[in-house]
Amino acid sequence: MKKLALYISLALMTASCGVYTKYEQKTEVPENLYGLSIQATDTTSTGDIAWREMFTDPLLQGLIEKALNQNTDLLSASLRVTEAEAALKASKLAYLPAFALAPQGTVSSYDGGKASQIYSLPLTASWELDLNGKLRNSKKQAAALLAQSKDYQQAVQCQIIAAVANTYYTLLMLDEQLAITRSTIISWEETLEATRALYDAGMTNEIAVQQLQASVAGVKASELDLVKQIDEVENSMSLLLAETPHAISRGKLADQQFTSEISAGVPLKLLASRPDVRAAERNLEKAFYATNSARSSFYPSLTLSGSVGWTNNSGIGIQNPAKILASAVASLTQPLFARGQLNAQLKIAKAQQEEAELQFTQTLLNAGVEVNDALKAYQTAKAKADLYASQVENLDKAYKNTMLLMEYGNATYIEVLNAQQTFLSAQLNQTANRFAEIQSVITLYNALGGGAK
Repeated sequence: MKKLALYISLALMTASCGVYTKYEQKTEVPENLYGLSIQATDTTSTGDIAWREMFTDPLLQGLIEKALNQNTDLLSASLRVTEAEAALKASKLAYLPAFALAPQGTVSSYDGGKASQIYSLPLTASWELDLNGKLRNSKKQAAALLAQSKDYQQAVQCQIIAAVANTYYTLLMLDEQLAITRSTIISWEETLEATRALYDAGMTNEIAVQQLQASVAGVKASELDLVKQIDEVENSMSLLLAETPHAISRGKLADQQFTSEISAGVPLKLLASRPDVRAAERNLEKAFYATNSARSSFYPSLTLSGSVGWTNNSGIGIQNPAKILASAVASLTQPLFARGQLNAQLKIAKAQQEEAELQFTQTLLNAGVEVNDALKAYQTAKAKADLYASQVENLDKAYKNTMLLMEYGNATYIEVLNAQQTFLSAQLNQTANRFAEIQSVITLYNALGGGAK
């Protein structure tokens, strides 16, 4: 027992040389993270809005809810969290002694004599003392891995919400363009009939009829392309829902409303909102504790072990009933000849930590660029909305006036044809710009960590 106490005292003295330092969370971000042209000073951001408040369309909410319950990528991310929870639990249990029951029995006979039976029923225990922070660093690594897994799960959730919303609004845009195209077909067929009447009356030539027929055929071909695109997008939505291809119930583009308060928030807020930024820092934290563990390998480790049980072998002869068996051992291990390998492991850990820090910085920069791009796209689409509205209104009037002029012989079919095509193009562009505005809101919401809660 004196020797055991001596070993423990020696180990405790060397423990002062052990390695354990606590990771400090990053609180700084690159200057002008969102770019020089965007001065974000608000304490709140669009990313703080719950997805149910952001996307108020009941049909879209139902699709998002279904995707969050059924999407296979999100379910896989959930399983990763379960794995990390088990790993953390195992690292916590490493602090406790390990017990094992190791029963043994032998039967022996010498020179044909009577067989002797010897048995022992020892209960063994082993306990490694965490003198230099090895077990603590391992636990911190596991905790960082669990947090990273949860952040990854939230990142996947954000992506699923954004993907479902984007796909939904793509369907609404295509529906609107299909409606415009079909309305155009009806209008152009009426123009074609009017032109045929003028041709029969000798007021225009056959070329005008042929040109208008070709234009109507072209628009009808566009209608078929739009129907095909809608079917493909519905299939994409079905994949997000982890369902077989089917029609998607949806509203109308004109009925969609969003909050007028679009804000990026201060860059530091981005750290607490974006799951991928948090996951990158968790990876850095994990690498930090891995470096600590590599350093701790240079220091001795102390393991206490012992056993207690019963045996019928007293060392003198066969004895029954059995006698008590007990032992205690203290083992102090100090690396001597593995220094080159330990140095190499430490260098690797340091390099991986520096790599993780660079990845964290790059993740922040990527976040800033995404926010900048989304804000610029939203501001541009918003500014173009009034211009497209004015263009469509004036081109509609121009088209109708050109038709009247052609009926009275003051305009040619070429002018009518140009007016028709320009008006159709403006209508489609207006719808596409409305979708671009909505898409930029979704992108900004996702870039700011929206949907993580």
